[in-house]
Amino acid sequence: MATSMALRIGKVDRILDALGDSTRRRIIRLLSAGPMSVSDLSRPLGITVTAVTQHLRILQSCALLKSDKKGRVRMCSLDMSGFETLEHWIREHRTSWERRLDRLGSILEED
Repeated sequence: MATSMALRIGKVDRILDALGDSTRRRIIRLLSAGPMSVSDLSRPLGITVTAVTQHLRILQSCALLKSDKKGRVRMCSLDMSGFETLEHWIREHRTSWERRLDRLGSILEED
């Protein structure tokens, strides 16, 4: 059980690290409209295809993105499993955060 939780926390850390980069967040926003090729992603980002590919590897490693090669074109799309992992982590912690904020509110009301 502890190993499972540690693995999940490690996964969440990798997802949050990946989303900490503004270029990767822009890639996620672009792909939310639908699948795109690597070269199509590079245009609005204003970076090289090689740089896009490096960002895509990171997003793919934490299950936020998947890609398929069709002929000579690599198509990318969102992989919801990484987002589901992050959503689960947020739900788990929301209750704890709400309790802490409620306690803080009570302390502040006492003064």
